[in-house]
Amino acid sequence: QVQVVESGGGLVQTGGSLRLSCTASGLIFDSAPMAWFRQAPGKQREGVSCISGNGVITYYADSVKGRFTISRDNAKNTLYLQMNSLQPEDTAMYYCAPSACASGGYYPALNTWGPGTQVTVSS
Repeated sequence: QVQVVESGGGLVQTGGSLRLSCTASGLIFDSAPMAWFRQAPGKQREGVSCISGNGVITYYADSVKGRFTISRDNAKNTLYLQMNSLQPEDTAMYYCAPSACASGGYYPALNTWGPGTQVTVSS
């Protein structure tokens, strides 16, 4: 059974930075494309970024392109999201999941989502 645990969220001011982490178990991590999603209050969950199993191919939502960087350490079964120049509209609960990555969207393959990590950006 695949399990993920997200961490690294917090409260930051506009323009600040955070680095999120996601540890995964129950899967062959270095073969699994992984994605970050986020869900703001009252909104649907949306894909933020996706990365191939070997880390070579990455995708970003237009809203975060140039500000966020996705990466992974397959030796540690860990996925990262470096978030710079944070804006109030980035405020959301952030989740990770093994996913199919495509330029048109990310498709999570997870029965149970992890707890997520809250990111709050104050103006």
